Amino acid sequence: MGDNVLKVSGLKVAYGGIKAVKGIDLEVNKGELVALIGANGAGKTTTLKAITGTLPPCKVEGTVTYQGESLKGSKSFHLVEKKLAMVPEGRGVFTRMSIQENLMMGAYTRDDKAGIEADIAKWFDVFPRLKERAAQMAGTLSGGEQQMLAMARALMSHPKLLLLDEPSMGLSPIMVEKIFEVIRNVSKEGITILLVEQNAKLALQAAHRGYVMDSGNITMTGNAKDMLDDPRVKAAYLGE
Repeated sequence: MGDNVLKVSGLKVAYGGIKAVKGIDLEVNKGELVALIGANGAGKTTTLKAITGTLPPCKVEGTVTYQGESLKGSKSFHLVEKKLAMVPEGRGVFTRMSIQENLMMGAYTRDDKAGIEADIAKWFDVFPRLKERAAQMAGTLSGGEQQMLAMARALMSHPKLLLLDEPSMGLSPIMVEKIFEVIRNVSKEGITILLVEQNAKLALQAAHRGYVMDSGNITMTGNAKDMLDDPRVKAAYLGE
């Protein structure tokens, strides 16, 4: 796979005396789908927010480089221009805008009108439920529909790196299946993905490589398929 897209070195995040992330290293190479798994409160979301500069005031140490360039001091809205997009935990759709308008917002850094229209049509094909409700306010959608919209909106920016934070959280099993089908397909298109997910089994089944995070530390890393068979991962995260 080669070609580092994201490299996190010695990342530490502390809120007052609470150390949420304790000096972690991780990397994502071009074309990879990398899963970051771990229990609730392990520091996974904090890690993603540190990468995107969306943390509340706190002490952050270490380096984050994206395509060989430091992200230190980058404003989160500049990251979209650099083709780095994130689907946050809780989805973060624009509730008082329609589905169509949300998708247009995802493409705000682009000016290829025909391409934008083609992409909207593409995502309406992938998620027919969004097409049926194109003029509906996003805030009136179910959790699963909002997740579909948040993913489609992020992909409208044509990201080189897509960060996904707990995409299956709170969704019905059938909706989780659909979301993971899309994640796998997006990965096959060559988009590099860092996936934070509590459903360790689904995440590792979809991923090339995985990292396990526990209490702010990376405790294990390796090939995703090998990790699925690892007795420690099975006991702690797969309920086996």
